[in-house]
Amino acid sequence: MSRDASALARECQRIDGRGYPAYKDLRGAYAFDDLTLFIDHVQGDPFAAPSKLRVRMPMEVAGFDREWVLDDVARVAVEDFVARAVRDAIAEHPADRGGSGKSGTIRIDAGGQEVIERSAAVLTPEWIEARVEVGLPAAGRRILGRKAEGLLCETLPRIARAGLLRDSLDEDALTGFVECVRNQAAIRAQLDERGLVAFVANGARLPRASGASDIPLEGDEVVPFESPEAFEVSLDLPYPLGDSHARTIRGMGIARGITLIVGGGYHGKSTLLKALERSVYDHVPGDGREYVVASPDLVKIRAEDGRRVARTDIHPFIGSLPGDRDTRDFSTDDASGSTSQAASIIEAIEVGAKGLLLDEDTCATNFMLRDARMQALVHRDHEPITPFVDRVAELHERLGVSTVLVMGGCGDYFEAADQVIAMRDYRPHDATADAKKIAEANPGSREREADAPIEAPRGRVPEASSIDASRGRRAVKIDVRGVDAMGFGREDLNLRGVEQLVDPSQTRAVGLAIHHAARELMGEGVTVAAILDALEARFDDEGLDFLDPFARRGEHPGALARPRRFEIGAALNRLRTLRISS
Repeated sequence: MSRDASALARECQRIDGRGYPAYKDLRGAYAFDDLTLFIDHVQGDPFAAPSKLRVRMPMEVAGFDREWVLDDVARVAVEDFVARAVRDAIAEHPADRGGSGKSGTIRIDAGGQEVIERSAAVLTPEWIEARVEVGLPAAGRRILGRKAEGLLCETLPRIARAGLLRDSLDEDALTGFVECVRNQAAIRAQLDERGLVAFVANGARLPRASGASDIPLEGDEVVPFESPEAFEVSLDLPYPLGDSHARTIRGMGIARGITLIVGGGYHGKSTLLKALERSVYDHVPGDGREYVVASPDLVKIRAEDGRRVARTDIHPFIGSLPGDRDTRDFSTDDASGSTSQAASIIEAIEVGAKGLLLDEDTCATNFMLRDARMQALVHRDHEPITPFVDRVAELHERLGVSTVLVMGGCGDYFEAADQVIAMRDYRPHDATADAKKIAEANPGSREREADAPIEAPRGRVPEASSIDASRGRRAVKIDVRGVDAMGFGREDLNLRGVEQLVDPSQTRAVGLAIHHAARELMGEGVTVAAILDALEARFDDEGLDFLDPFARRGEHPGALARPRRFEIGAALNRLRTLRISS
């Protein structure tokens, strides 16, 4: 049962000057005129992780469309927009940050350029809620009760009203945001029926501000994308684009099969591939890639020296190794570039990937190709690697797996390519016919090295007992150190090779998903793919909250963003403790 706001003010005054643990007396719910404040978790001291609070507003007060609540795409868009609005309000209404440690800080886990389902804001038919972290004020380890009263009773409700109340928001920006995300979803829904794996709109701005920034590059040097006529398609939209009132969009369709992206250095090949890699997610209006849309089952693959591999059948790419090591059940704690790349491809296909994205700059050279001269010098009997060039067509023909490959230094892929996109000064050109003519006029002398046809990977069964997120006295200790690193129990998990993780909150959700799977989903005969199916079903039915122990008690679930099945599977496969039973 909730108390009223005056009770919260009195409690803050009562504990003024007491030791920091007295803040725990504030836990509970407090009703204001138009919202309810939940104080779920209180930090142990002012230098610890901030306290977790929720602010909930009834929907009849907040005023959002019921139709948006009931549509998953619109709901996620509104939640994302609201989290950003709360973040902006925090910046515009700063609390008094005087005091020790994190005193007075307020933050919410709002997103970057991608629009991803998050736990920071939740929209239901009955209410809308923002989940924030707050540093409760202290001097040393003594409570500053008066500052806490101002923070909790005045500043935080003011911020919540600015972000949760529809009348406080920019209506055009909100509506445009939702319509933009819905348009992206509509494009994604049309890809399969049009035989496409991706779409790049005419006018898209792909370059980023820098290698360390994901915001768009601005200025006259940015070349808007314009599709070659041969690849141009028109797709339908539910909402008009800008002031044109047009409900169609034109751009380059990347067809299923094998697509090469070629061209000289610094002409935009990798920039295009990076845009496709990130566009398995929706993007915010103004990003430049908001109408670059990729199939959600595209997976970026790269070489990854030193990664762990557990009982993966890599023999379609790597035959028997010296010492008669059988690669049909391959394990290593220190994979080479070629074995890591082979394992990553097999693991991705095992859990449902229907397209691979590769850039020669991050691939193992000997995995991608052996030319005729090397074949002559090192006989096939002494080379276990079957190069990717000899499997790429087969992957599509037999397994339905497409490939988009950036290749600037090798023409041996021309024969296999279904379409060739040549980038020149950031402008794409259709080079398919020219590539085929060159291939016919200059037939390669290398011999195909694939032996038996490629088969679908077997389903592997992980052992739950090999996965332990505990450390010391903590039953679950998962520390996120940016997007690509995680402490999982006693293990340091390196995720630098998992390039489609885009947010630290996704990484946190990946760790919790693996922990949850080990506790509740793994069992005899349950494959990795089946585990990921079950996780996705729970995400769809329950959102992200089920992952976090706090949320299972009806409290603030922490900063989480929804990961794809492929990144969860990739992280699981990189755990150095992982055991596969079959």
